[in-house]
Amino acid sequence: MKIMLLTSSFVPLRPSLPSPLCVQSPPLYTFGCSPKTHVRTSPSFAFQLKSPNPSCGHQFSVAAAVPSSQGSVSVVHFEDFVEKDWSFLDPDEVNNDGEHMQKIDRIISAGNIKETSKVLVSIGSEAFVDRMVDSAPCEQLLVVHDSLFVLACIKEKYDKVKCWQGELINVPEKWTHFDVVFLYFLPALPFELDQVLAALASRCLPGARLVISHPQGKQILEEQQQQYSDVVVSNLPEKMMLQSTAASHSFEVVEFVDKPGFYLAVLRLNAESEK
Repeated sequence: MKIMLLTSSFVPLRPSLPSPLCVQSPPLYTFGCSPKTHVRTSPSFAFQLKSPNPSCGHQFSVAAAVPSSQGSVSVVHFEDFVEKDWSFLDPDEVNNDGEHMQKIDRIISAGNIKETSKVLVSIGSEAFVDRMVDSAPCEQLLVVHDSLFVLACIKEKYDKVKCWQGELINVPEKWTHFDVVFLYFLPALPFELDQVLAALASRCLPGARLVISHPQGKQILEEQQQQYSDVVVSNLPEKMMLQSTAASHSFEVVEFVDKPGFYLAVLRLNAESEK
């Protein structure tokens, strides 16, 4: 299981190393960005992270520094460690479209975010997070994503935004309970809807709003699924199936829009839900 925590710029975190390496006690991890260089300590583990999007000039390095008390450990480099391509979530031609931004605003407004809200965004695009930070101030914003690169770019811009790399159903309880949850790109989650709602029901406050969306709708999703089959692993739920699954976990569907160019489902957690 891959888990990574980013709590502020250039601070301790736990990256996932694509190797069966292990040490006797938890090492100190650092995270930074550098132009085609490795972050190195001695002794250390280090690997270079490149964006799969050729148009992006960012490149990051991650190093795991082992305390001197643990003795000598060899430096292991993972050259050209490239993760999955998530660039389709932020296409330039779409982001510059006023209509697209109106859809993003509608998705955000569906959450009814307040300044005291604790908000979770799962598999969000950089543009979506940018818009949230600008238009919907809240007490806590946590972004959960599979991509180290996306989280690094978000953290580089917004020090107060909490970032966590790991599985949505395993989000640490220290950040709960949430008032608002955005499943911005549900089809990227490798879990059944029943698993997702069960996990969120235990991590949300009664009355919390869960917003499932796709600003371009199912038609574009089908194209994305064909082109990015390693990322897009499921579909958006139909209304009847969503209502049935939601009711099993004390959620109620309060809004549902399924058009060729826009998908939005808003669920509310009933007050009788047990924590």
